Amino acid sequence: MVSQEKLEQICARFDYLEAKMADGSAVDEIAKLSKEYSDLKPVVDQIENYKATLLDISEAEEMLLDPELKVLAEEELPNLKEKLPILEHKLLLSLLPKDEADDKPAIIEIRAGTGGDEAALFAGDLLRMYNRFCEDQGWKFEIVEGNETELGGYKEAIINVKGVGVFARLKYESGVHRVQRVPTTESGGRVHTSAATVAIMPEAENIDLEIPTTDIRLDTYRSSGAGGQHVNTTDSAVRITHLPTGLIVTSSEKSQHRNREIAMNVLRTRLYDLQRQQAADERAATRKDQVGSGDRSERIRTYNFPQGRVSDHRINLTLYKLDQVMQGDLNEFIDALTADDQATKLSELNP
Repeated sequence: MVSQEKLEQICARFDYLEAKMADGSAVDEIAKLSKEYSDLKPVVDQIENYKATLLDISEAEEMLLDPELKVLAEEELPNLKEKLPILEHKLLLSLLPKDEADDKPAIIEIRAGTGGDEAALFAGDLLRMYNRFCEDQGWKFEIVEGNETELGGYKEAIINVKGVGVFARLKYESGVHRVQRVPTTESGGRVHTSAATVAIMPEAENIDLEIPTTDIRLDTYRSSGAGGQHVNTTDSAVRITHLPTGLIVTSSEKSQHRNREIAMNVLRTRLYDLQRQQAADERAATRKDQVGSGDRSERIRTYNFPQGRVSDHRINLTLYKLDQVMQGDLNEFIDALTADDQATKLSELNP
């Protein structure tokens, strides 16, 4: 358990912030202080609950010495002692370092991998799976760029998802998703294995990352659809190249102004994600992240259609509910991945 000294330091800091905001002497720092205060409040609430239960246990144990109160104490003590480890666990979870990106919207990038047309069809299935999941969460799901194939699949798609706690729930989906099934294009009935990659990135704002205009090159071109058929007859599509890294982002909506806005948002998000990945790599030099590392090359999940199962290889979890998963029922996987990630971080809290 965390030392009492550390818990007292947290409470003292919280009291200081509360007094500082109340006396009106920190007008210039109010936003910063308010943010720290709101971050600490749930932690302090957990500390107070934990301390109150410890006090109740202590008082109940004293009551055991009083013949008139002994029966009452014997009734209360088991419940209090059963409650204590639950409160300890909640307190430890509240003390875990918070990912500053958890509350942000997210950009999802889905790309067909090995497997030709079947991989593109699977990428389309993943897109629809995430769309249904996001709808169930009450989030806004917007396809900002999609390269659709003639069979209805996607070579690649970029999606913007907005809502409460989006990145916190979606971040474990990054990696290689593998499918095993008989493709619609297969006449012999043989099971094929194909793959698609998913990247989940926290959407960056101007405040997170500013890109100098000298670092980008903007080109316009004429948008075209599947089979070469022109969607636009004007040069409204936008291609932005980030010169220092070589990253290229395109957008081909009807409005050139909107395309530039979309492309800059995606570019900013990719650069922000790159910074986060570099920071994660530095941390990984001293400890190995088991879940949520965001490794795009890691095979994370297999969708086996003949057996109706979905397996997540990071936590060895297999569910025989493929139809429900493809309809967006991802909560069981996400909850298990979140719990596993928290367990790993808890083990590192007091090595």
